[in-house]
Amino acid sequence: MRSMLSNRFRGQRRGAAGFTLIELMVTVAVIAILAAVAYPSYQDQIRKSRRAQAKADMVEYSQRAERFHTVNNTYAGFTLAATQTPREGGTAWYALTIQQTQATFTITATPQGMQTKDKCGTLTINQASVKTPAEATVSGCW
Repeated sequence: MRSMLSNRFRGQRRGAAGFTLIELMVTVAVIAILAAVAYPSYQDQIRKSRRAQAKADMVEYSQRAERFHTVNNTYAGFTLAATQTPREGGTAWYALTIQQTQATFTITATPQGMQTKDKCGTLTINQASVKTPAEATVSGCW
C-alpha cells in the first residue's frame, strides 16, 4: 500500500512541471534581442511619417504662394498660415518659415524635438520647386 501511495504522489509531481530558470532567461534574452532590433526601426518609421507630413504642408504652402503670385504679381507679402505643420495635432515636429522677395520664395521646415534625429534634417522648397536636401545628397528625403 505504501509503494502504491508513493507512486501516486510521484506521478502527480512529474505531471506538474513548470519552466526552469534557464528557459525563462533564454526567453527574456530572445525578447530583448527582438526589441533591440525592432524599436530603432519603429522610431525611424515615425520620423519618416512626420517628415512626409511636413513635405505635404510645404508643397501646399508653395502652391498657395504661387496663387498669391498669380493674383499680386509678387511673392512679397505672402505669409504662411501657420508656423508649424498644421496637421500635427498640436505637436510641432517642424518649424516652418518663409523668406520671400518679389520674384522668389523659400519655405524652410526645421526639425524640432525628437525629429532632429531625422537623417534629412532641414527641408526647403523654393518657387522653382527645387527641394533640399537633394536626392543625390541624401536619398529618400523628397
